[in-house]
Amino acid sequence: MRPVRIGIVAGEASGDILGAGLMRALQARYPQIAFEGIGGELMIAAGCRSLYPLERLSVMGLVEVLGRVPELLRERKRLIRHFIQNPPDLFIGIDAPDFTLGMERQLKAAGIPTVHYVSPSVWAWKRKRIFKIKRSTDLLLTLFPFEAEVYAPTQQNLRFVGHPLAELIPAQIDLAAAQAEYRSQLPEQASLIALLPGSRGSEIKYLARPFLDTARWLQSQRPNLHFILPAANRNRYAQLQALVEQEYGDLRLKLVLKGSREVMSVADAILIASGTATLEACLLRKPMVVAYRMAALTYAIYSRMIKSRWISLPNVLAGEEMVPEILQDQVKPEVLGPLVLRALEDRDYRARLDRVFADIGEQLRQNASERAADAVVELLEAGRVDAGV
Repeated sequence: MRPVRIGIVAGEASGDILGAGLMRALQARYPQIAFEGIGGELMIAAGCRSLYPLERLSVMGLVEVLGRVPELLRERKRLIRHFIQNPPDLFIGIDAPDFTLGMERQLKAAGIPTVHYVSPSVWAWKRKRIFKIKRSTDLLLTLFPFEAEVYAPTQQNLRFVGHPLAELIPAQIDLAAAQAEYRSQLPEQASLIALLPGSRGSEIKYLARPFLDTARWLQSQRPNLHFILPAANRNRYAQLQALVEQEYGDLRLKLVLKGSREVMSVADAILIASGTATLEACLLRKPMVVAYRMAALTYAIYSRMIKSRWISLPNVLAGEEMVPEILQDQVKPEVLGPLVLRALEDRDYRARLDRVFADIGEQLRQNASERAADAVVELLEAGRVDAGV
């Protein structure tokens, strides 16, 4: 039997984590398996031949992406042509639905089995996408238990696998090493606030200054506060370093490269951009304040389409507002600062948050990469039998 060949495309850093875990689980089942498509550092380290830089796909927002549309469409067309001319045994699109679902639809029409890993947020907005997803994918792998109900009208082939981060966090964090790295130089009574304004350039553009302004406000209120700001990559580090050196030299702030999970694990409270990182903070059982800003036109369009009461995963999973969500013009120090102080100092609130977040972790801890691999293998083997491979 010839080796299995998989096409795989991730659209951003969170997808890179999911893809690497799934790749390793499939490699345990097929030692000679080959992967190619688009992956980040983790997927490349796991053996993916990446045909295009993952960071070029990581664009957020309707307005922000407009200038990149021609490039993204050209690259998607090139990838589709590549896989149709050199058909893999199966194609996996990871998140990034605006990019990957279009690929999946055309590859499925060409006879290539397709998997979509991570349901788009159809529970929050654009619910009619479930019909497009049904046309595009042979198998949908979902991370959260509440998502299956949304797809009932299409009878989508769906498998709830849990979230790999529930296994990775905090099991893989060396808390003692993180404490030594990030807290050892702090005064004994110091409290540490982590600032996470996002991993995309557009997020830094809209959130870095408000987050740093909030840190300045907090520092004026509590002399024992210190701050730490992890940068997702070297580009973000350079961007943030220039800003901090030019405008925020008065802050008791440490800028670090990467290590956001370790930073969150030792922080006493977190000011964080909405996104996958909020789930990481939830799994670490950390109190947080969630904020998000985007271009005004983008927000005007999105806000009319969103049907969910909440934007952050901790609140969606809890089914209630456990953490504050602050958006657009309200993302300013006089709003964020008092909420961060509450997250830091309200003991009853912190205790309840800890209990709820612990329950969420248990729900999501399903050995996700292995369950996802089992579902992919079922689809893959059915296709190989039908093809007589």
